Amino acid sequence: MRTAVVVGAGIGGLAVAGALARSGWRVTVLEREDRVRAERTALILWPNAVRALDALGLAAGLDAIATPLPDSGVRRPDGQWLVQPRGTSGRGPVIVHREDLYDALVAGLGDQVEIRTGVTVRGVRATERERPSVGDGRTTYEGDLVVAADGIDSAVRRRLAPESTVVSSGCAAWRAVIPWYRVPPLNEGRPVVGETLGAGYRFVAAQLGQRGSSGASTRGGVYWVATAAGAPRPEPPATQLALLRRWFAQWHPPIGDLLAATEPDDLVQQEVRELRPLPREYGFPAGPGGFALLGDAAHAMPHHLGQGACLALEDAATLGSVLREAVPGRPTQEAIAAYSRLRRPRAATVVRQTRRMSAVLQARGRLALRARDAALGTISPRLMGSAATAAAAWKPPV
Repeated sequence: MRTAVVVGAGIGGLAVAGALARSGWRVTVLEREDRVRAERTALILWPNAVRALDALGLAAGLDAIATPLPDSGVRRPDGQWLVQPRGTSGRGPVIVHREDLYDALVAGLGDQVEIRTGVTVRGVRATERERPSVGDGRTTYEGDLVVAADGIDSAVRRRLAPESTVVSSGCAAWRAVIPWYRVPPLNEGRPVVGETLGAGYRFVAAQLGQRGSSGASTRGGVYWVATAAGAPRPEPPATQLALLRRWFAQWHPPIGDLLAATEPDDLVQQEVRELRPLPREYGFPAGPGGFALLGDAAHAMPHHLGQGACLALEDAATLGSVLREAVPGRPTQEAIAAYSRLRRPRAATVVRQTRRMSAVLQARGRLALRARDAALGTISPRLMGSAATAAAAWKPPV
């Protein structure tokens, strides 16, 4: 039987493990934490991610856990429009709670997947004659294929693509989901959704489900993301939340109300980092098969276009497709090379768009802000809509 080792039980790792198992691979997933768990926040899935889930055979239950996300435009802190809402054609993005998505991915693993927790990979064996393997200093895990889905700090990538380093993106982000019982009446009954840009600050909010609805997910509420230029804050969550309330105090409603309804335990802080440069390849031959880089291990980027997890799902669908019929030896090596050819240009395009957006979002100073505000109206179809463009540009391999 064909065997694979997947390093990392995040969204991309779980998705590719299930994809390989459904095509006859026996898969071992290695997770450094003591259990598989999701962040207590939400995630926007653009249409490319929904197509990837469909290709992975996991889209059937998506409607039960997802909420459609309308185009909300972009505002200034005083509430004036920077970019007016535009109608969406076809299926638009949806928002899901990360724990609901994890539940769906775990449910799709089947009995050909073994998850081993508490395993921190420290060693990598990549030679021409031996099967690819990884180890934690006590145990060696080998297979015909090793998938590095172990995030931006991937130990596997550091061994295979040392030219790619982790750097700060110059900002920090805070995320939270406010459960419905703590969400005050907002926006005169209209959906709570929107994006606001200020000088070095950004705030995005969206509804998860409907208040009082009886859907499959019990994790509904209002999800928000705040981004600020600078380093992460070292203070405890209560102090961080107080700072956020102060920074956004003069911004238009309902931002202040949402922050007031947030509790410190809701808050998840993240230092925003990225890979520069991207690895030159995403596939590396070894023995009868090789290694593949996936998700943030391959193309970590700032969150500004909301494409990080979406690309990880694309990676999983693509790798599962090219390896579906491959047997150990040259066919598997050729499939891994095909995966790299398909994914590297795609990731580079989205990363390039994200970096351009990062420069727009982090504009500071009166002249820079005036230039940004003047430009947004004209570049919005090209740049502000780049997430939608990226979503429309990808279809699963046949």
